[in-house]
Amino acid sequence: MQRILKENKLASVILSNPRKVPGHFLVIPKRHVEKPWKLTKEEITAIFDLIFLTQKKISEKLAEGCDVRQHYHPFREQGRLKVNHIHYHVIPRDFEDHIYQKVEKYETDLFEGLSDLEHDRIAQLLS
Repeated sequence: MQRILKENKLASVILSNPRKVPGHFLVIPKRHVEKPWKLTKEEITAIFDLIFLTQKKISEKLAEGCDVRQHYHPFREQGRLKVNHIHYHVIPRDFEDHIYQKVEKYETDLFEGLSDLEHDRIAQLLS
């Protein structure tokens, strides 16, 4: 079984194992990087070139759309579901799919309106 399915000079695409749904891909920089902001501009471009290619193929051949996710969780221990190497999940999605049925239909109560006070306070982080 070939692990690397597509690659360019700075990044690779593999299938996630474990996976959430069939066609759950990971796009990974070839250089070991733990913090997203440590990626070079060239690595970011290479990664997103592969993300966009993978999204296009998914939407043409596998599902109606997809999610792209990147998690930075230094507070979690490395293990089966967490590795200390940045990677981007490209996950096929369809209307009311498996992920929606198992998780997302229960998430609506998590969302709250954004107040002006909160907006101003949090926006200061980027100043």
